[in-house]
Amino acid sequence: MQSKIPHVVSVAGSDSGGGAGIQADLKACAARRVYCSTVITAVTAQNTCGVQAVNLVPPDFVARQLHSVLSDMHVHVVKTGMLPSLPILKLLTHTLAKFPIQALVVDPVMLSTSGDVLADPSVLPGFKHQLLPITDIVTPNLKEASALLGGLPLHSVSDMRTAAKLIHDLGPRNVLVKGGHLLDSLYSIDVFFDGQQFYELSSPRVNTRNTHGTGCTLASCIAAELAKGSSMLSAVKTAKHFIETALDYSRDLAIGNGAQGPFDHFLALKNNNQSSCRQNRFNPNDLLLYAVTDTAMNRKWGRSIAEAVKAAVEGGATIVQLREKDAETQDFLEAAKVCLEICRSYGVPLLINDRIDVALACDADGVHVGQSDMPARLARTLLGPEKIIGVSCKTAEQAQQAWIDGADYIGCGGVYPTNTKANNRTIGLDGLKEVCQTSKLPVVAIGGIDLSNAREVMEIGVPNLKGVAAVSALFDRGCILTETRSLLALVGQH
Repeated sequence: MQSKIPHVVSVAGSDSGGGAGIQADLKACAARRVYCSTVITAVTAQNTCGVQAVNLVPPDFVARQLHSVLSDMHVHVVKTGMLPSLPILKLLTHTLAKFPIQALVVDPVMLSTSGDVLADPSVLPGFKHQLLPITDIVTPNLKEASALLGGLPLHSVSDMRTAAKLIHDLGPRNVLVKGGHLLDSLYSIDVFFDGQQFYELSSPRVNTRNTHGTGCTLASCIAAELAKGSSMLSAVKTAKHFIETALDYSRDLAIGNGAQGPFDHFLALKNNNQSSCRQNRFNPNDLLLYAVTDTAMNRKWGRSIAEAVKAAVEGGATIVQLREKDAETQDFLEAAKVCLEICRSYGVPLLINDRIDVALACDADGVHVGQSDMPARLARTLLGPEKIIGVSCKTAEQAQQAWIDGADYIGCGGVYPTNTKANNRTIGLDGLKEVCQTSKLPVVAIGGIDLSNAREVMEIGVPNLKGVAAVSALFDRGCILTETRSLLALVGQH
């Protein structure tokens, strides 16, 4: 039985600078793991300085593109961007009447972010009388909303609510008026109206020049989530959160010389730049001294997570895992971002225990999952091929499954009794050796390992045992830096 692949078709213009239009739609859908096909309405010459030229695609060829995709590819949602002429808008509405879809998302692109005109004024009546009545959601910014309403001034959230209601009266089932251009506000406030209730969706304003393509991306994210089966309000909230995260991540990217740069849909460009000191995605030798943080120990010694991590990497820890079971998500995320900066300044990988959401949000180097956590194969699907994935294993069977699921390494133990995990069955040196001998992956030993027994662990005589992981031996001590140096000196001899 074939599985349903969520599919969006974007009907929009091409942006040679890659920040907006068709290019942004493709990247946004890919980032949301939805297939995207395209119908190009215009080809633009533009960059971060603005739009230098626009070449419209002939309407009959736009119609051919539309028919080719809709007649064959089981499209669930159509998203529109740049509809530069009335004939193109008319043929779109005519074609959509012939092909059933789940939803139509309209981003009423009339001006570029830099102020360049992207649609003929004759298109406006077509929006009002032909396209909006068949639209499931329309996503105008303040200028576009004003244009749809005959130049109505919009200067406040109250004005946006009025605009949303008036635009809804034109026919669309849902309206999202975007307030990103609202002056004198520390927050980006969008107003969503479903015909019955208003919702004010607020997020902190991100201070960055890299905002080119946010409108296209937001509409495409909404379309992608609708194609997956989300409700309209849920799709809008998810899309807004995606934009906020991508803008925050991309705030300091330097692409182009103009006033409005693009942002990074995949949260990867900055990571590649910052991680240039690490030549490989994963080096098994990084497992030599694996430092695992602990909430209770940090609290006991009055340390922040960042302070504990900084001392460990200064002492020579070769890889760090943040295992903070009791930390609130927002606090954990903020701490993880700080720890990531510390680790990358030392060229040390940072992994998150269990919390794939936190790993994605802070762009950590990977995750470590237990047998009762999300399976490694699903973690790999979510994180992609470049991230590091470790799995806790006690048996040869579990180690074999970790290899099948695409893990990079195994954390094997507990080798000795430990106080950091309740009811944790120990496997001893014999169990560790058995797992190592049958595993196709590099192994790091964990569980009760300290200066008194690390030597005998490293001397079990199996080549794929690459190091030891320590919790209490490092973080339940008065001086983390000294203890880390001592343990590193011991395991580094083997």
